[in-house]
Amino acid sequence: MASTSSVNYINLTPPSTSNPPSSNQRSSSLSFLSTASPPSISLHTTTSRARSQSKSRPLAVSNVLETVESVNASASKSASLQPAVSSSKPTILVSEKLGEAGLELLRGFGNLDCSYELSNEDLCAKISQCDALIVRSGTKVTRQVFEAAKGRLKVVGRAGVGIDNVDLQAATEYGCLVVNAPTANTIAAAEHGIALLAAMARNVAQADASIKAGIVFTYMDRRKWQRNKYVGVSLVGKTLAVMGFGKVGSEVARRAKGLGMHVIAHDPYAPADRARAIGVDLVSFDQALSTADFISLHMPLTPTTSKILNDETFAKMKKGVRIINVARGGVIDEDALVRALDSGAVAQAALDVFTKEPPPSDSKLVQHENEGVAVEIAEAVVGALRGELSATAVNAPMVPAEVLSELAPFVLLAEKLGRLAVQLVAGGSGIKSVKVVYRSARDPDDLDTRLLRAMITKGIIEPISDSFINLVNADFTAKQKGLRISEERVVVASSPEYPIDSIQIQIDNVESKLASALSEKGNISIEGKVKYGVPHLTRVGGFTVDVSLEGNLILCRQVDQPGMIGRVGNILGERNVNVNFMSVGRTAKRSKAIMAIGVDEEPDKETLKEIGEVPAVEEFVFLEL
Repeated sequence: MASTSSVNYINLTPPSTSNPPSSNQRSSSLSFLSTASPPSISLHTTTSRARSQSKSRPLAVSNVLETVESVNASASKSASLQPAVSSSKPTILVSEKLGEAGLELLRGFGNLDCSYELSNEDLCAKISQCDALIVRSGTKVTRQVFEAAKGRLKVVGRAGVGIDNVDLQAATEYGCLVVNAPTANTIAAAEHGIALLAAMARNVAQADASIKAGIVFTYMDRRKWQRNKYVGVSLVGKTLAVMGFGKVGSEVARRAKGLGMHVIAHDPYAPADRARAIGVDLVSFDQALSTADFISLHMPLTPTTSKILNDETFAKMKKGVRIINVARGGVIDEDALVRALDSGAVAQAALDVFTKEPPPSDSKLVQHENEGVAVEIAEAVVGALRGELSATAVNAPMVPAEVLSELAPFVLLAEKLGRLAVQLVAGGSGIKSVKVVYRSARDPDDLDTRLLRAMITKGIIEPISDSFINLVNADFTAKQKGLRISEERVVVASSPEYPIDSIQIQIDNVESKLASALSEKGNISIEGKVKYGVPHLTRVGGFTVDVSLEGNLILCRQVDQPGMIGRVGNILGERNVNVNFMSVGRTAKRSKAIMAIGVDEEPDKETLKEIGEVPAVEEFVFLEL
C-alpha cells in the first residue's frame, strides 16, 4: 500500500489536462481558456432532471464566448447557435439601473444596451442578441430566458449578493456563468447595522414619531413633556454578540468596538486569529445568547439557520436583550419574537428584513446606487467574457466528459459525506482542518480529485452558509472560511476499473455530537463507498456499517442485545415515521453496536427523545442528508 498527500488551501488553478473537453457527455461543459495556455476549469452539478434531459440535449462550451452543440447534433444546428458576429464586440444588456462607473467600464469593452423595466416577454425577445446580462434583484432570469437566449448568453451578472432571482440550474445546463458582487455592499450593510443598533438603543424612531404626533410636548401644556421616556440605554460597556462573523459581521464588530462595546461572536468557520486581531472573542452559540445585551444577526438563511431564533433560544437569552437583524428575515421566528417582546424577554428589536419580502419600493437603501457594486459586477462580467476565472462565480459548467463519466457516481458520495461530517460537529466547535483520504487501485498521479474535493467542500460549507460552492470557487471559499483541506491518495488492492474504492473524511480538533464517530486518534472519521451506483456509508469511527446515503439518517450507539431493532422500529412506526432501511455494525458480539436507521421523514423532538430513553441506547444523533 502506497500513499501520497497534498494540502489544498489556496490553490485556485487546477492541473492542466492534455485532453480537451469532450462533447460526448451527459451535461454541459464550460472551460475557461486563455490563448496562452489551456487549463480546463469546470463544475458538474448533478440533479435527476439534468441527468434525464442531458441525453437529449448535451452541450459543450469550449470557452465563455463560444457555444457549440454536441457532436451528436447536426453541423447546421451547431452553426445556428453561434453569436451573430463572433469577431464583433460582445453585447451587454443592463436591465436595471447601475452606477455610472460600472457602465463606463462596460462601454469600453462591448456594445452596451441599457433597457430598464423590461417585461419577461420583452427580455426573452431581446436576450438572443446578447452575450451578457446584468441585473439587480428585480429582473427574474428564469429557465425561459435561458431557452430564449438560444445558446448566445454567456454570463449573467447580479449586481449584489443574492441570486434568488436567477435559475442557477438552468444557467448551468445552458453553459452560462453566473457571477455576483459579494463585497461592495459590505461597508454599507455594516454601517446600516450600527445605525439600527444606536437608533434602537436611544429610541430615535420612537421619539421622532412622538414629537411629530404631538404626544410628548405641546406648547400650552408642558406637563406632557416626557423626555425621560425616550432616553434609552448606553452602549458603552455592553456586550454585543455578532452571530455570523463574515465580511459584514466583522465590520460591525470593528465599529461596535469603537463605540466602547465588548464584542463576542459565534461562527463555526471564523478563524480565531482573525477575531482576536480586532479584539473579538469567539464563543459557542449558547454562550453568545446567554451573555449578550445586544445580538446582531449576520448569518445566511439556510435550513440550519431557519428560525434559529425561536421560543427555545429566546428563553436562553438575558432578559431585556435587544436584537438587530440586517441579514435574512427567515432566521427569526417572527411569532416567537412577538411573544418575547410582549413578555419583556426581548426589550427591543430593530429589523431591516422580514420573512415576507421585498420591502417597500421607496426604501432609500434599496434604491441607493452603490458605485462599488456597479464596478465589481462590471469587472466580473467583462472578465468572464474574456475567458478569465472569476472568484465571484456562483455556478460554473461541467467537467470534461472523460473525467465526469468516471467520477459521476462518486460526486454525490463526496457531497453526502461532507454534509454528514459537518452535522456530527458539536455546536461551538469551529472546523479548521479536514483531511480526505482516497483509496484507489490507480496510481495517485492518475487520479483527478478536484471535483470530489469541491463537492466535499460544498457538503461541509453550504449547510451553514449562503456560499455556492463549485469547482471554480471551492478552494477560494474554503480559504476565506479558514478551512484547510488536505488530501491523501492511498493505493489499495481493488479493481482498477473504478477510479475510487472509498473516500474517508477526518475532521481534527473538534467535539462530536456522536462520541462513536471519533477514531482512536480522537478525530471525527467517516468513510463511504459507491455500491451499485448508490453512495453508502461504510464506517463511522471504529464501527463498520452499510448504510445507503439517501433521505435522513439516525445513528444510535447501543448495547448489542436482542430486540433493539424491533424496539426502535416500533417507536418510529407508532409516530408514523417510515423506516426505509436498518443496518447494525458492532465491535464484538454482545458488546457495543451502531444502529443506522434510514427514515423518510424527520422525527419530531418527542420521538427522538423516546428513542434516547431506551435503556440500551447510549447516544444517538439525527442527520439530514
